[in-house]
Amino acid sequence: MWQHGFSRLIPKGHDELLPQSYLFLILRYLKPVIFLICLLPLVLLLWDGFHDALGANPIETITHRTGDWTLRFLLLTLAMTPARRLLGWTWASRLRRMLGLFVFFYASLHFLTYLVLDQFFDWSEIIKDIAKRPYITIGFSAFVLLIPLAVTSTQAMMRRLGRRWGQLHRLAYLVAILGVVHYLWLVKADYLQPTIYASVLAILLGMRVWWWRGGASMAALK
Repeated sequence: MWQHGFSRLIPKGHDELLPQSYLFLILRYLKPVIFLICLLPLVLLLWDGFHDALGANPIETITHRTGDWTLRFLLLTLAMTPARRLLGWTWASRLRRMLGLFVFFYASLHFLTYLVLDQFFDWSEIIKDIAKRPYITIGFSAFVLLIPLAVTSTQAMMRRLGRRWGQLHRLAYLVAILGVVHYLWLVKADYLQPTIYASVLAILLGMRVWWWRGGASMAALK
């Protein structure tokens, strides 16, 4: 899901319009810009923290915002393949690994907020929470499944695992489903936002099923 690929910045069929060296030069500057944009949610969170703008329950605000951005980056990562296939944005494949690592980054912040700020490393309470609260069980499971995806995101691990790498990274679909369920079970009244996430995920997964039934290989649908 998060591998590098050959990249272009113009639609399929029009690659002759720009020399390949120029395309890679654009990508060389595009990725750092996107990297900085991906850090903006954290910067804004820290800004609000330093300016006492996190509301009456800062821990809850931090938990929700890091959780929201985890799901957003996960859905954005999964949207790279439809962008490539539908819009001809072959350069999108080059961003998948970076976006996928930001999923793990914000998921880690989300988990650490719960572990450190909410529970203060009270392991007995944490274990009880994981066992008794279904939404925490689901969320913790999703985080655990993200770990091997992040660890194996390097080119070296891709070569070492071979075909098994692609099979392993299909766990991203399960992680996305668990993440949306975690959010749906968490909320008590306003279901609008988790419903939006669930709808977007259903569309993204539905596209893959449609293409797969049409003859596309699973490797091409990462």
